[in-house]
Formats: sequence, structure tokens, C-alpha cells
Amino acid sequence: MAGAAATMAGLSLTSVMTGKAFAQGSDTLRVGFAARGLRTIDPHQSIQGVDNWAIIALYDKLVDLPRWRFPDTQDDLVPRLATSWQGSEDSKTWTIQLREGVQFHKGYGEMTSEDVKYTFDRATDAPRVGGVRAKFTNIASVETDGPYTVIFNLDQPDPLFLLGALSDYDAGIMSKKAIEEKGDEAIGTDPIGTGVYMLDSVATDPSQGLILTANPDYWDTPAATPRLQLMYIADTTARTLALLSGDVQIIEGVRAPGWADSMAQRDPNLIFDVVSPGSFFTIQFNLTKPPFDDIRVRQALFYGIDRDEITSAIAPISKRTYGLNPPSFPGGFTAETIPAEIAYNYDPEKAKALLAEAGFPNGLSFTNDTSQREDFSAIMLMIQDQLRRINVNMELNIKDHTAFHADQNVGTNILSQQSSAMPPVPTQVILTYLAAEAEVKADGSGGSNMSHYGVTIPGIDDLLNQALAEPDLEKRIAIVQEIEVKALTDAVILPVSNNGFMMVRSNKVDLGFEVESGYVNWPLSQAAFV
Repeated sequence: MAGAAATMAGLSLTSVMTGKAFAQGSDTLRVGFAARGLRTIDPHQSIQGVDNWAIIALYDKLVDLPRWRFPDTQDDLVPRLATSWQGSEDSKTWTIQLREGVQFHKGYGEMTSEDVKYTFDRATDAPRVGGVRAKFTNIASVETDGPYTVIFNLDQPDPLFLLGALSDYDAGIMSKKAIEEKGDEAIGTDPIGTGVYMLDSVATDPSQGLILTANPDYWDTPAATPRLQLMYIADTTARTLALLSGDVQIIEGVRAPGWADSMAQRDPNLIFDVVSPGSFFTIQFNLTKPPFDDIRVRQALFYGIDRDEITSAIAPISKRTYGLNPPSFPGGFTAETIPAEIAYNYDPEKAKALLAEAGFPNGLSFTNDTSQREDFSAIMLMIQDQLRRINVNMELNIKDHTAFHADQNVGTNILSQQSSAMPPVPTQVILTYLAAEAEVKADGSGGSNMSHYGVTIPGIDDLLNQALAEPDLEKRIAIVQEIEVKALTDAVILPVSNNGFMMVRSNKVDLGFEVESGYVNWPLSQAAFV
């Protein structure tokens, strides 16, 4: 990047990209992400999706997805730290056999059932963990039966327990000894897992990110590349140029109109890896902030947002969604099956009429936060323009992505935005965004229910409990659809789009598998230079 004059956060682009903080060489694979710095690599505290790429390299899960797609059935999950599992007839008890001889990093000893129990006891302890807790609240207790057998006892039956609760980054198995020795806060930057990589160092320059080195005692296939550098390059131009110049080999793609086509023209050899359905982009109204406690105002804005226009602009990676679960998931509503009264098809005149009925014949104004990250800012700028057509002025305060999440996670925003990947488990998005137990908290200890639904106004918790108590999957899906209808009728959450998550890499890097679907961070353990 010699001669580059652009600057980022007070640093010359040259100094950011030449990687002076770490030695360069073909033994190091460099990946650039759209954020300004690390928040935490504690699986139970992570709220910034790009940090999860480090988490899945440092920690192993009991089970994992086939590389790299959502499984057709739960039986297709791949054994990792678990070697086998058995669910009870009522799906309320799951017995898991552990792999023997797996060692934690840096001499912290063998992974046993005590570590698994400790991990999930911690994941369900509200004072100690963040928004991931909602995923694990169905765990009533965890028992051990010797060093290599773990028994999960659930409050409610869950036929998809392994896929919903155990297959994502936040189910990484942590070292009891390490956490007790280091403490909850320190483990966020000094992690001890069993993963294929272990932490070498965290750079003082946030853009230089983390260096991970191959775990020499790994129980499975060793890492194909000795070192992995995960870099935080929020600036789109800097990230793009870093890839084109070869300073990094993989970057987080820009989910904005025309970017992928432009990159393909500049370098036709680039490879675009996209998972679908990717991230569920939703917006939630903060029901504690007038006038958004008035359902007519909320419905007006829903009718004033043209989701077809948004998804067309960000095509092909952005696809229209209708209910909270995407059409490709079990029970997901489609354009043909969504009830007309909650479809919220674009209707600016109806929006204006609802605003007038609510006492705002001349419209209204409010200030809202969004992230500078391209998928957030592109969508929210389009929504801003659309709302102007119904005389609603949403002044956007565009923040650094890391700061945006930190602020929104304590409930400061009015029209909150979430962009998260979910497994094909119909109840998961409900537990994450709509359950009263997942309500956002001012101290940051809450979850991702940014609307305060079920607390400020009656929510869906009774129906959710019914769904979770239903062992028959088809009957459970029917209750989930009823929940979605109620939440959309109450106009507390609007599903905007499913945005395929895109990473762009040099053709000199082979991942070792094809990316199809799944979570928006995938293993780099077999990524190698070719």
C-alpha cells in the first residue's frame, strides 16, 4: 500500500495495512473485518459478530454443522467434543458422551464433564453472561456421570436441542480452571479453549486485531496454516484495498448496492463466499419511548417502509422476508402464506392516515442510532428516505459498529436494529428477540428484546411456553406461527430482509470446503495458501 494517503482513525492507511505490529509471511493468513476493534472473545459475552470468528477458532463445541451448511436433520450434526448423544423419548433429557484426552490450551489440563457442566452453568447465570443466556434458559440442570458423560435436563422438551443450543459459537466449551483462576473479565481477552488455534497476542493497535497460532496439541486435524491474524478494518476503502493489494487474503464483504459487481470487475479472480439465509435483519420499536408506545405510530412506520425496494437494492445477497423465520426455514412465512393483515405491504397513504389518527397529521421527528457498517447504514439510510415520504424525519446518528452495539445493548436506541444468524430452529428467533426474559437491560446484562415486549405490554410468553412444551415439531411450528402473527399484529418487530453474509478471498486461499449456508462465521482451520 505504498504511497497511500488515506487515513483511518488517525493512522495512515500504509501503517494500518503493512502490519508492522506483527511479522508478515506466508505462514500467516490475514482476514479483515468491518469493525474498529475487539470487544471480547468470551463466548457468553460476545455481542459483535466479527469477534465470533476468533471464538470458533479458540473454542470447540460439543457438536458442529457439516462444513459448511445447516444440516438437513439434527442427525447430520458433526461430533466434536461429543462423540455420541442420546435424547430421551420426551426430548427433555440429553445424554452426551465426551471425547477422551482432549487438552485445554497452555497446560490447563484435560477437558472433562466438569468443564462442560461449568460452561453451561455459567451460560445460564444471568449476572455473569450477556444476551446469549436466552438460548440456554431451557436448561434446568447439567449433571455429570464420571469424567466423560454429561446429562442435560431440560425444563421443556426440545427435539432440536443440539442444533438450537449447542451448535453455535456461544456453546464453546470453556475451562473451569482457567476462568476460576483468571476471572470472568480477564477471560474475555485471555481465553483458554481446546480449539485448533490458541491466542498468541492482542495488538495495541485495534486495527491489527489478534494473532492466533496453531494449537500443537490439537486432538483433531491440525490447522493448515500456522498463524491466523484477525484484523479490524472498519473503513470500506481500506479493507477493499487491503485485499486487492494482497496485504490481507480474506475480507468481510460489503453488503451494499453494486459493491460485489465492482470488485469482480477489478479482480475477476476473487472468490465470493456467501451463506444463505445469512443474517436476519430486523428492527424493533422501543415501547418505552413515546410516541412509539402507540400501536398506530408503529404500524404507520411499518406501512411506510418499502422492504421490496430495500432487498432489490442489495440483491442478490439480500432476500425478502415476511415473518421472523425466513421462507427457507421450517414454518417460515412466504409472500403467499403470510396473513394479509400483518404483511405490511408498502402503503404510504395508509401510513399517513394512521399517523393522523394518532395525532400527528403533519408527521413527526426523532433521532436514531445506526452502525457505520455497510449493511446497517445502507438499509437505515433507505428507510430514512422512505419515511420522509410519509412526513417522518428520522435523523440518523451513524456510529462506529462497536460503539453502536455497546450503546444499543443498554437500551438507548428507539428503532433498534439486529443482524444475526439463526439456526433452522423455529423457536430460536422468538427466544432471542421476543421473550420477556431476553429484555434489554440498562446495565448491559439483558438480552436482545430491544422492544421490552412482554414487559411494557403483554407479549408472547404464554404462547412461547406452549411451543417449548410441545414435543411434536409440526404442532410446535404452528404455535410459532401464531406467535409471529401476534408480534406483527402488535407491531413491535419488523422483519426486513435476510442478508447473505459474504466473505471475499484471494484465489490463492482454499478454505477446504464449500460455503453453502449456516452461521455467519465459519471455520478457517483448513484454510491454506495454494
